[in-house]
Amino acid sequence: MRQDGFRAEEIDTSRPHPARIYDYLLRGKDNYEVDRHAADELAAVAPEVRIGVRANRAFLQRAVRQVTESGIRQILDIGTGLPTSPNVHETAQEIAPDVRVAYVDNDPIVNAHASALLSRSGGTRIVLGDLRDPRAIVEHPDVREVVDFDEPVALLLVAILHFLTDEERPEEVVATLRDALPAGSCMVLSHATDDFADRSAAQAVYSKATASLNLRSRAQVERFFDGFELIEPGLVQVPFWRPDAPPPPQSEEIGFYGGVAHKR
Repeated sequence: MRQDGFRAEEIDTSRPHPARIYDYLLRGKDNYEVDRHAADELAAVAPEVRIGVRANRAFLQRAVRQVTESGIRQILDIGTGLPTSPNVHETAQEIAPDVRVAYVDNDPIVNAHASALLSRSGGTRIVLGDLRDPRAIVEHPDVREVVDFDEPVALLLVAILHFLTDEERPEEVVATLRDALPAGSCMVLSHATDDFADRSAAQAVYSKATASLNLRSRAQVERFFDGFELIEPGLVQVPFWRPDAPPPPQSEEIGFYGGVAHKR
C-alpha cells in the first residue's frame, strides 16, 4: 500500500516526530503515544515549552495577518506541521478571501492529515517536500499551481529551521528560497534558541526523534535574514512581536525568536 508516494512501512511511527510533538503541545489530537511521551519529557525539562509553542503559533497568526494586510495574496508555508485551526489560509482569507496557500511538509502522515482537512479549501495545496531540497519545492507543480513566483510571495519558515543541522547548510537553503522570490515578497521566520536558558536536556529529547533540535543564538538567526529588510520591531522573542494582547506568563523565558522581513 502506498500513500502519497510512500509505502506504509516507510511511514515511521516508532520515533517521535517534531510536527506531532508540536501538535500535542498545542493540545491537538493528531499524534501517537511516542510523541506524547517525548512532549511530556520536553515539558519536564523545559517547563515553559507549552507556553512557548502557543506563543509561536500566535506570532504566526499575527504575522500572516500583517503580510496579508500589506497586500500579499500568495503564501508558501514550508514545514507546516499538522493543521491547527485557525490555519494559515483561514487567518489570511479572513482578510482577503482570494489568498492562495501552498503548504509543504516532509512527513507523509502530516501530508495525509492535511490533505483530508484541506481538501475542501479553495486556493490551497498540500505538498510532500523537504526543506533540505528547496529548489524542488519551488519547482513542484502543485506549488506552482497556486504560487506565481512573478508576483510577491510570503514565505513562512516558522519553527522549522532549527531542525536543520549546520552540516545541512540552512543559510544556503534560505538563500535559495530568497532568490526564488520576487521583489516585494516577505519572509516570516521563527527559530528556537537557548539564549535565555540551558536547553541541552531539551535537545536530548529530540535526539530520539526523527529530527534533532539545533538551537541558535540571536546573531545566528539574524543571518537568515540576509537579503531582506526586517520590519519593526525586528528580531525579538515571539510574544513581543507586535503583540495584540498582554504577553503570557514567563514570556521572558520563551526560547523562540521571530521576525518578518521584506525583500526589496
